[in-house]
Amino acid sequence: MFRRTLTSITALALSTSTLVAQELPQAQSEYFTAGQSAIAERVAMENNTNRAKNIVLFVADGMGIGTNYGIRLFDGQQKGMLGEEHNLPHDLFPHSAIMKTYNINAQTPDSAPTAGSMNTGVKQVFNTINVDDSAVYSDCSTEVPLRLFSEIVSDAGKSVGVVSTASVAHATPAAVYAKTVDRQWFHDAPEGCLDIAQQLVNQFEAGVIDVALGGGVRDFAPEGTELEKGTGRRLDGQNLFERLEELNVQYVYDAETLAAADRSQPMIGLFANSDMSYEHDRPEGEPSLSDLTAAALDNLESNEDGYYLMVEAGRVDHANHAGNAHRAFSDGVEFAEAIQTVLDRVNLEETLVIVTADHEHVITFQGYCGRGSPVTGLCMEVGEGQVEHTGEPTLADDGKPFTVVTYGNGPGSVLIQQEDGSYSGERPEVTAEEAQDPDYLQQALLPMSSESHSGVDVALWATGPWAHLFGGTMDQEMIFHVMNQAAFGSDQ
Repeated sequence: MFRRTLTSITALALSTSTLVAQELPQAQSEYFTAGQSAIAERVAMENNTNRAKNIVLFVADGMGIGTNYGIRLFDGQQKGMLGEEHNLPHDLFPHSAIMKTYNINAQTPDSAPTAGSMNTGVKQVFNTINVDDSAVYSDCSTEVPLRLFSEIVSDAGKSVGVVSTASVAHATPAAVYAKTVDRQWFHDAPEGCLDIAQQLVNQFEAGVIDVALGGGVRDFAPEGTELEKGTGRRLDGQNLFERLEELNVQYVYDAETLAAADRSQPMIGLFANSDMSYEHDRPEGEPSLSDLTAAALDNLESNEDGYYLMVEAGRVDHANHAGNAHRAFSDGVEFAEAIQTVLDRVNLEETLVIVTADHEHVITFQGYCGRGSPVTGLCMEVGEGQVEHTGEPTLADDGKPFTVVTYGNGPGSVLIQQEDGSYSGERPEVTAEEAQDPDYLQQALLPMSSESHSGVDVALWATGPWAHLFGGTMDQEMIFHVMNQAAFGSDQ
């Protein structure tokens, strides 16, 4: 009876809304009709409480709400739009939340404990990965390892994959499989401690990891060993490729060997010495993030019990650190392509897809810019009585134009070190052509060799089973708890 009454009330409300809308002067506006359609979809929406057979966690390293905004405009403008009206695939997900990113001992986080929180359900100490809150940075005698989501789902029979454009031993991918008090122990660690590359091989041996694709070949072979995509840097003399071969883990290193790999067998792909190329600079033969994502799915989908896949766009972060918006945004567009690759293949009735970031950067979007101002270019004046900008740059009080994007700190600082060690300077002129050069470093305030993270919240978007559990402002470790609920319900 209650359900019928509620349905009747909803129908009446929609009917009344339609009648009112017909009387409004704005009723024929495309914005108004789009809003009405969106409301109707949300009214009809039902929460998906199916058990999640598969879970895909997308993490764009350093893609907070601001960076996501820049990627959206950049992608839209590349497609011939003004940009602001564009939506990235995850922008259209039905559920979202704002996530706090702080670490146990840090207001502004680093990637290791933020990614670790997603994989364990608890906050962690700055620069550590998946060890408890008693950990002392770089002292492995204090390690108390945590149990990982990958280990939980592997014990339940699911496959696990890790994909990144950074090194596979970098903080975010490592958070899927490693436990360490020092995120920098990629290939070497003090005596009695275990480096991250060794831990990845150990997790292949344990059957936890089935696919790992990214950069970082240097971490797996002795110092000086010449490899297809780099040179070994291990000081302990271990050749981890020998162990991988004994475990029947396939090794691939370019697009050709990736395409030829047996998708029914475990696989490690190492396509660069350290991190892979930015998408803007990606050479022929190096797979894109969407290529790697598709290859991982080819392997993981063979498991009838399902899988957990983490995909990281690691170099969005690196480009922001460099103060280079063009590469940050172009890597973000490829991240969106990887998301669409998954959406085109999975059944959302049984697959939970989450898109988020580990942290934001000190990126800002300046001034009152008109519609369609090129997001990597100059801020243009708002047009009067028209949609698009006037084509004339907006000027700051110093009489000079400025770019849409600036950074709070970084290598593009307008303050230059003088001979006496002090910093001073005058903001240089910049033309539209200079600003839109892919190599241009956006102007920044504070001088720093590497732009820093920000402690502000990031966004999360989700669709699929139990995605509706995300909402409001949440702590980052809630990602683990929603994934656990979606995969196991009350079984865990």
